[in-house]
Amino acid sequence: MSVPEIAVIDANTLSCLGLQNLLEELIPQAVIRMFRSFGELTDDTPDMYVHYFVSAQIFFEHVSFFRQRLTKTIVLATGDNLPQLAGVKTLDISQDGKHLAKSILQLHSFGHRSGHPSTVGASSTDVGMGSHELSVREIEVLRLLVRGYINKEIADRLHISQTTVISHRKNIIEKLGIKSVPGLTIYAVMHGYVEADQI
Repeated sequence: MSVPEIAVIDANTLSCLGLQNLLEELIPQAVIRMFRSFGELTDDTPDMYVHYFVSAQIFFEHVSFFRQRLTKTIVLATGDNLPQLAGVKTLDISQDGKHLAKSILQLHSFGHRSGHPSTVGASSTDVGMGSHELSVREIEVLRLLVRGYINKEIADRLHISQTTVISHRKNIIEKLGIKSVPGLTIYAVMHGYVEADQI
């Protein structure tokens, strides 16, 4: 049997090194590889990894790649900016070392069962927010919407119909209760879906 390999993809070198060290301690049988960008990952052999620990920013910039590998993908986020994504596992990297290790072990053990938790290591304040979960496609639409794209441009970029874009926009507004684009922009920045300098 081959040795399992895990990819850590994050532009923050210190975060990468810390997570790599922790994963090597917790899962000594695995090889942990660090990538500072999505390009570095794709220059390697991107489909060989059993798990992808990826920063929220890189996840959203390359969501089409990670959407096809959701069962293997863990999005790294901080407590206040944990993305609310349906079907996506997240890891709160702002926890102390002991709790972070426990969360990783939970992810590892759940990964070898039929069910996957959507968020591990989230603070108790995040528990009641399940009704606001956006799908990965809704996040894609939201990211383009707050960056100034109109429905037709969003449809063209995502290869979907304008009617589908409108439907996603209605769902986003309904789930979040935010009707204005400036309000959605603030929400997207506060939850780590886009960086403020991308708007």
